[in-house]
Amino acid sequence: MLMLSASLRILVVLPMYGGSLPIGRYCARALEEMGHSVRTFEAPLMFPAFTGLQGLGLPPAQTAQLENSFLQVVSQAVWAQVQAQEPHLVLALAQAPMGRSLLQRLKRAGVRTAMWFVEDHTVFQYWRAYAPLYDVFAIIQKQPFMSQLAEIGQNNFLYLPMAAHPDFHKPTDLSSEERREYGADIGFLGAGYPNRRLAFRPLLGRNFKIWGSDWEGENLLAAHVQRGGARIDAAESVKIYNATKVNLNLHSSLHTTDLVSRGDFVNPRTFELAAMNAFQLLDERSLLPELFAPGELATFGTIEEFYAKIDYFLAHPEERISYAARAQERVLRDHTYTRRMQTLLEFIAERMGPWPEAGVGGQAHDENGRGAIAAASLAQSLPPDLTPELAADLAATMSRTVERLGLGPNADFDSVVTALRARSGVLDEMETCLLFLDEWRKQYTK
Repeated sequence: MLMLSASLRILVVLPMYGGSLPIGRYCARALEEMGHSVRTFEAPLMFPAFTGLQGLGLPPAQTAQLENSFLQVVSQAVWAQVQAQEPHLVLALAQAPMGRSLLQRLKRAGVRTAMWFVEDHTVFQYWRAYAPLYDVFAIIQKQPFMSQLAEIGQNNFLYLPMAAHPDFHKPTDLSSEERREYGADIGFLGAGYPNRRLAFRPLLGRNFKIWGSDWEGENLLAAHVQRGGARIDAAESVKIYNATKVNLNLHSSLHTTDLVSRGDFVNPRTFELAAMNAFQLLDERSLLPELFAPGELATFGTIEEFYAKIDYFLAHPEERISYAARAQERVLRDHTYTRRMQTLLEFIAERMGPWPEAGVGGQAHDENGRGAIAAASLAQSLPPDLTPELAADLAATMSRTVERLGLGPNADFDSVVTALRARSGVLDEMETCLLFLDEWRKQYTK
């Protein structure tokens, strides 16, 4: 395998909402842990404004036109962040606001692009319009998806199954109050797809808790749906999974003729539960044997087996413990986001050649000069008698800050300040000084 030793600048473009949003954040964290300079495009910040267009009461045609214009503005914002960071790679998650014109612009600029399409290609088919525009298209399914991608001109596809982030998806000590709130003999966290609604009805009256949204109209199961079907954030999901004896993991399906769909891809819940050392009962999937060995996960192939195994594993806690331990060992070894990101970066380099040290437009940069432009742009506003020693210290400070913020070598001081103000948490001494200099500069230039 091709090993990557140099630190890359990577921009992760998040979707505005949806299931791939937390996955994008896990990818960004994994890339940072690998030593890369990572920035995220925070599309969720724009979601309230986007959805607000629906509340204007305009005709559907006008609303659609406004939404399209809004997404073009979002694409321009992505491009502005690309110009500031000068990334080697723009990684987009499924549903990320990446339009055709933006992807074409990135290609002309020599910026490599990849999408991780963490969705079912048979349900969400927008990939047909966008897949050929990416340099690399990572997917969670195999055939016939791979052949279909090749037919539309995308040959740089990569099977990249889901994963877990062990620093987040981990066993958690719960208080007695939390165990009362979240705990149950049987639990499920997810959306109320048709097959799940029907499959769960025979569990009425049992110690069974359903968490998550999209359960409206399900009157029979209403008593089991927690918090009226409110959305559950990722942090709270960890507590729910840790507190539940038997976590149900029934993959979604729009069909009700066969409640166990026997599909192909394996959902993220499978890996997350395993990483937490939480027991799960999972429906069989065609790609599952490539990911887990026999005996590492408790599975079922029919709805009758589903009900029987719920009862069996509730009566055999020692077997739940054994299954959970084996699944956790496998995930921590083979199925982390760090491993997935390493595989993706290696695949891109193998298909497209070594990673260049280049910014937007492909110009090479000297890493020793990183931060020089930011230092120079600040120096222009400082007193003219700036000593060479102070100028050198300023350049060195900028170099370290620009690298830590994941900005490109051509970032100016305004880009540095903007990135600093966008960060959360406590500022260190260097960051505080730079923000003070920015305020002083504004007063001085007046």
